[in-house]
Amino acid sequence: MTPRPGPGTSGHGVPGPWVLGVDSGGSGLRIALARTGPGTAPGRAEPAVAAGEAVPAGGAPEAVEVVTFGEPVPTGPGGIDAGRLLERLLPAAEGLLARAGAGAVAAVAVGAAGMATLGDDLRARLPAALKGALGVDRVALAADAVTAYAGALGQRRGVVVAAGTGVIALGTDLARWRRADGWGHLLGDCGSGAWIGRAGLEAALRAHDGRRGGSAALLARAEAVFGPPAGLPGRLYPRTDRPAVLASFAPEVAACSGGDPVARDILARAARHIAEAAAAVCPPGEGREIALTGGLFRMGEPLLVPLRAELAEQLPLARPVSAGGDPLTGALTVAAGLATDTLRLPSEPGMLDTAGL
Repeated sequence: MTPRPGPGTSGHGVPGPWVLGVDSGGSGLRIALARTGPGTAPGRAEPAVAAGEAVPAGGAPEAVEVVTFGEPVPTGPGGIDAGRLLERLLPAAEGLLARAGAGAVAAVAVGAAGMATLGDDLRARLPAALKGALGVDRVALAADAVTAYAGALGQRRGVVVAAGTGVIALGTDLARWRRADGWGHLLGDCGSGAWIGRAGLEAALRAHDGRRGGSAALLARAEAVFGPPAGLPGRLYPRTDRPAVLASFAPEVAACSGGDPVARDILARAARHIAEAAAAVCPPGEGREIALTGGLFRMGEPLLVPLRAELAEQLPLARPVSAGGDPLTGALTVAAGLATDTLRLPSEPGMLDTAGL
């Protein structure tokens, strides 16, 4: 458990109530304390922006401290283990409040990977446990895609593509949520890190076999990373973390794309898939915003150049914007909306569940 101090509230005037944001994902658990205040109210009106102008997203209160756990919350037969989450969350929250001199917290928002399909235990236990320990009766339980959306765009209409090992697109017109993909590496996640890595390894094995569509450059990189190609199935198939292993090869595809047409075509197809997911969920109307978030986009120009072109073709009326923050920022945005009665994001079972409103 590692505390990290933050810069405090950025608003001006009298501070508002304290809120907690929780981000539970595959890489660990983060818990943030923030104070709402003027200038950070997440329910503000959408900004007026000239056509084509890029705007920053955001609107969340800034964390005054973040506590980080490096191990993810485990899952069991009932889904995400609420007991194990509470074992970390409650002492950390009490410590955050004590160090900040805060008497109470007005709202808590928990974003968790798998909330939609594995969150029954959390929904059954967290609201009562948080009320009993912290005295809070305003609780939001959100899918990690929702907190990624809120972190990237705040409470504005638009679409967010969250991409790393997998990929999911989430859009809202503030009346309902729409999602595309996020089906995992066997059934979907098209254009994701796992998809790119798998396509790159397939091209490597095609070159090894002498089949059309192979890439000698990718074969050389596969041998350098994984060893002799004949042993690749045995090293890959038994792994429980196959998507992550596949995704680990995606940067190799990007590195080869400058001089290898096969690698370049893989990234072009990935960009097309990602843009198709964004187009499927983008709400109607001109000037809707699109934000990209997640580790896949750190791949940089080899992916972003074809992706910009695909987005311009498939969503010519939408406007790309920079993501304002990450899923922990999104959890604080939702919590602040609950605390100040300004939550505009739609409540929907499995996506964004609220209690005490």
